[in-house]
Amino acid sequence: MASIPEPVAPQSDELPDAVNAAPPGHLLRVLEWRTGLEYLAALSAARRNTDWPRGDGHPVLVIPGFLAGPFSTQLLRDMLRRLGYRVYDWGLGYNMGYRPTMNETLPARLHHMRERSDGRKVSIIGWSAGGIYARELARALPEDVRSVITLGSPFRGNHQASTAWRVWRLVNRGADATESVSESALRRRAQPLSVPTTCIYSKSDGIVAWQCCMSLPAPETENVEVRSSHLGYGHNLETLSVIADRLAQPEGEWRAFQR
Repeated sequence: MASIPEPVAPQSDELPDAVNAAPPGHLLRVLEWRTGLEYLAALSAARRNTDWPRGDGHPVLVIPGFLAGPFSTQLLRDMLRRLGYRVYDWGLGYNMGYRPTMNETLPARLHHMRERSDGRKVSIIGWSAGGIYARELARALPEDVRSVITLGSPFRGNHQASTAWRVWRLVNRGADATESVSESALRRRAQPLSVPTTCIYSKSDGIVAWQCCMSLPAPETENVEVRSSHLGYGHNLETLSVIADRLAQPEGEWRAFQR
């Protein structure tokens, strides 16, 4: 098995200021090219990770990031299947931003997964903007959700602290899109969830300000730092190892992540 760096524990119990966070600088944006190296490293090592904790077969829903589709999460989903989970793509193709129809289609997807898994609760993994949808789905239907894992998801603070903000505004117009980034919506999204939640972030993220990807303190909620590019979260070995560890926890026996 390839050597995996240990995740970095936050240096302070105090959360950084997410409201005034600035988008990542030019150097970090340039360094996003390393996602290719992260993918190759994970591809070469994935089939040898035999000592990662095995899953218990419960269903896992994976939601891609903005402008990304099923292919972006293929390696992650394949890895989870090998570990023993019943893994599902979100089924909506490319993520082009918030659509009102998601209020019906995502809950229907969740209920369908539970029905096919003998009523077992679903864990949800959301990458970037996909993590925002994952959190709101769990907020609306906590009785159906076992856990939530977000990967560089800017659910807290200034929504403009992302280099993708201008593109999002070009693609998303209309009253529904405007409401989804209103001050009231931002305040609601920042509130912690009632289900076990792991917020994975990287200080070398070149797309989203890492400060916006950390949750406020709450029971069964944690922030875990990794060394990853934003475009590489779903195929970064360190991130994958954290995901495998978190999903393998027995239901109802949540413990904070230990290096």
